[in-house]
Amino acid sequence: MSFFDVRIPGLPMTVFSADGQNVQPVRVDEFRFGVGETYDVIVLPRDDKAFTIFAEPIDRSGYARATLAPREGMEAAIPEQRPRTILSMADMGMAHGGMDHGSMTGMDHGSMAGGAMSGGAMAGMDHSKMGGAPMAGMDHGAMGHGGAAAEGGERRPFGWADASTPPGAKALDYADLKASTPNPDGREPNHEIEVRLTGIMERYMWNLNGRPFGKDEPIRVAYGDRVRLKFVNTTMMAHPMHLHGMFVELENGQTDRKPRKHVVVVPPGKTVSAVLTANEPGDWPFHCHLLYHMEAGMMTRFIVEPKSA
Repeated sequence: MSFFDVRIPGLPMTVFSADGQNVQPVRVDEFRFGVGETYDVIVLPRDDKAFTIFAEPIDRSGYARATLAPREGMEAAIPEQRPRTILSMADMGMAHGGMDHGSMTGMDHGSMAGGAMSGGAMAGMDHSKMGGAPMAGMDHGAMGHGGAAAEGGERRPFGWADASTPPGAKALDYADLKASTPNPDGREPNHEIEVRLTGIMERYMWNLNGRPFGKDEPIRVAYGDRVRLKFVNTTMMAHPMHLHGMFVELENGQTDRKPRKHVVVVPPGKTVSAVLTANEPGDWPFHCHLLYHMEAGMMTRFIVEPKSA
């Protein structure tokens, strides 16, 4: 139930598949992946030495490591863990007015990974009413996304997307993904469905469009429809959204080669869209892949009505 940042110090990786679907190869030094996502990579170690495969959860509460080596018994150094990220105001996606910004500055992201946020800093705040709109008039460029000073002058990463990637190193971004073959259906969507990711963090209530599973209205589309799903994350957590039965095409700037995925990570306070062709009739689960969130109600049914006779 965690997001992980993965790297192999000293050894670049070439990503060639996302969620089991081939993409044009992209060379990276590290990647972040959410619950339910998969990436396939190729590595080409050229020296007779060991390398450490290193994966850190975004709360930096620990790590997992493995050794890649030509012979049994070899081992590489374990890298130092990176600092824990601090959420910025931009990660909250809230309107500016009437908010005590001082109480939010420097919020420790580490206590939020994988589920509930500890502490009472946000107690009683209804995140379902925050909306996904950007904060008018705020200069996000002046917010120190390059890092904040911690005790002793240590750099602290600032903003959900900051994984403390070293200067000159390449971290995989959704914008880098390009399908290896053209998308089979090039039609423009004939309608758009907004899916608001909503919840109250302090009370640990999670839902879609303000309603938990069982009290919601399922999403209904006709067989063959070309649909845009617009995910609007009104919460301060990233949600890996998973649709069963069909791949979606992530709208990441590509034209006819949008990457096909079955999990789309929607960062906190952000909007992400994907398109799909409704070509699999039936009732399909559609939910956040943080299963604690799904169990709490962040789920609905995506119903593809069979084509009429």
